[in-house]
Amino acid sequence: MRRLERTMPPTAPTTPARRAVVALLAASAVLGVAAVPAVAAPHGPAAEHAAYGHGGYADAVRLGYQKAVAVAVVKGVFERGDTAVVDRFVRPDYIQHNPTAADGSAGLKALATSIHQQFPDARYDVKRAISQGDLVLLHSNVVLVPGTKGASVIDIFRFQGGKLAEHWDVIQNVPDTTASGNDMFSTLSSPQVSQPLDHRLTQANQELVTKAFDELMVHKDLTALDRYWDPGYLQHNPQMQSGVPAAKAGLGGYFASAPQLTVTPKRIIAEGDLVAVHSHYVNYPGDRGAAILDLFRVRNGKIVEHWDIIQNVPETSVNGNGMF
Repeated sequence: MRRLERTMPPTAPTTPARRAVVALLAASAVLGVAAVPAVAAPHGPAAEHAAYGHGGYADAVRLGYQKAVAVAVVKGVFERGDTAVVDRFVRPDYIQHNPTAADGSAGLKALATSIHQQFPDARYDVKRAISQGDLVLLHSNVVLVPGTKGASVIDIFRFQGGKLAEHWDVIQNVPDTTASGNDMFSTLSSPQVSQPLDHRLTQANQELVTKAFDELMVHKDLTALDRYWDPGYLQHNPQMQSGVPAAKAGLGGYFASAPQLTVTPKRIIAEGDLVAVHSHYVNYPGDRGAAILDLFRVRNGKIVEHWDIIQNVPETSVNGNGMF
């Protein structure tokens, strides 16, 4: 840290943004990863302020730091069985919502040791990462056994004091084939990049998806697809074709088969053109339902691409916290 400080001009003012940059550089050194925001960098102070709100560039750096830490922890735990990364970046009172894992940093360290012993060649391939406020979302292909398709996993982490404080996830096995021919991870809409873009539109895109999801999934209004979705939008749900007509047919059949369906959004995370909705779907009273994470891409005021992961809520949980 002293070496970093000596590289700064002695007359340079100490600002929140500068302190955040120093923290991010220090994180790069200890994490052993490229701890930089996965964003299209804005140009100039005005652009930085507009893109990231009142905190300006300091906010961008903080969000980048959170994403870097989250990636380092999942890779350390699953790929190397690294318990030191847990000690460094996870709070002792870490709250776990994965129903098969125990609470606390001790539970995560036990998981790291167990996974690495059973699956020494496991890979946690992070496809995209978004962060907003104190939350980070990672969308990954987790392959425990080389040569298999593995699982599509979305992790959500809540940060507190610069460390991981809480975790939710949704996990679904990757099928051999999909109805649309699209895999569960790629970006097909233009531009074909996985990082979030257009940060000045984060709030507008979040409001659009919130309204679209409420009308379509909560209130079951299929005409919302005409208002908010691009007609040829690209689908990554393995059981659905791309395009609005296919969505109308698929969702129309689902709504008809589950007339008592309730969909309750639990949290929404947005960064740039990517907006995620974490929800509890319950088909009928008394049903434990499913945890579903819908991830939308918005371009030019329309939803153009969709990924999702679906996991049934189990009857019991090791930690007793529930999945939401």
